[in-house]
Amino acid sequence: MKHIFNTAIVVAALLALASCSTTKQTQTTKINTPTVSTARDSYEAYIYTYYPLAVEQMHRHRIPASITLAQGLLESGAGKSSLTQKSNNHFGIKAHNNWTGRTTTTMDNGRLCEFRVYDSARDSYEDHSQFLLRPRYAALFSLSTTDYKGWARGLKKAGYAEDPAYPQKLISLIERYGLDKYDKYSKNDIASYSSSAAVGEGSVGRPLYTSGGLLYMVANTGDTFGSLSDELGISRRKLIKYNDLYKDYNIKAGDIIYLEKKRTKAVKGHNFHTTANGESLYSISQKYGVRLKNLYKLNPEYESYATLKVGDIVRLR
Repeated sequence: MKHIFNTAIVVAALLALASCSTTKQTQTTKINTPTVSTARDSYEAYIYTYYPLAVEQMHRHRIPASITLAQGLLESGAGKSSLTQKSNNHFGIKAHNNWTGRTTTTMDNGRLCEFRVYDSARDSYEDHSQFLLRPRYAALFSLSTTDYKGWARGLKKAGYAEDPAYPQKLISLIERYGLDKYDKYSKNDIASYSSSAAVGEGSVGRPLYTSGGLLYMVANTGDTFGSLSDELGISRRKLIKYNDLYKDYNIKAGDIIYLEKKRTKAVKGHNFHTTANGESLYSISQKYGVRLKNLYKLNPEYESYATLKVGDIVRLR
């Protein structure tokens, strides 16, 4: 009886594997949209680890970096899925008949399936691009690389995922984390610090943070634009420009220092700010990652730091 039972298990597993292979042209995805309280740190860590690869793929194949990142977040669980950690497979791509590389077998939506194994995350990102370069997705490439909504809906229409809410989940992630900014990145905009440093610490152990999807650090006593430039590999001129400061400004401990361009308006959901004691348009621009000149355009009634009073309403977008 024991032998018969084990044989039945093997047969069931083979049938499950066969049923998986019949859907080889459709990506099936287990999607759990993260909550800010439980997953934001891991999602931001994933973004700042892999956005250089997404931007690289965008310039190589014309796939929006925001779409690539959002799909990577969903498919890999922000890099924490066993398939990603053990096989470098960030997009849940199965090992179809034309795949000649290594494979791994695991359960997916109740079916035993074979998935591709990659030597590196870069290989996974490149293969994802090649996956989308097939004829069934050709219509997507008539869209602009800044039309992330069109791409998200087009992926579902072309049969990339079975989940009917797949487009909205991509769009939600892109807007929650400001991923669309990467669609405007040039090759030169990819930060020179290593991807391992971007997970949460700078190259010498400096903590890094985000505001509206933008990377920043908090200055320590003795920091200067020169020392930060040497530490981070970002030019002194860019650090000054990113933070709306002048070249002779003396950095103080506690200053927020952005490591990339601030936004022209705050991310969705942050429309207004009620001023507290001691705040200025500049401190508010740093808090929300909005360029100072744009805050002045949005709030022409505030002409100087001194005009802000406790309770004033500042428009952010």
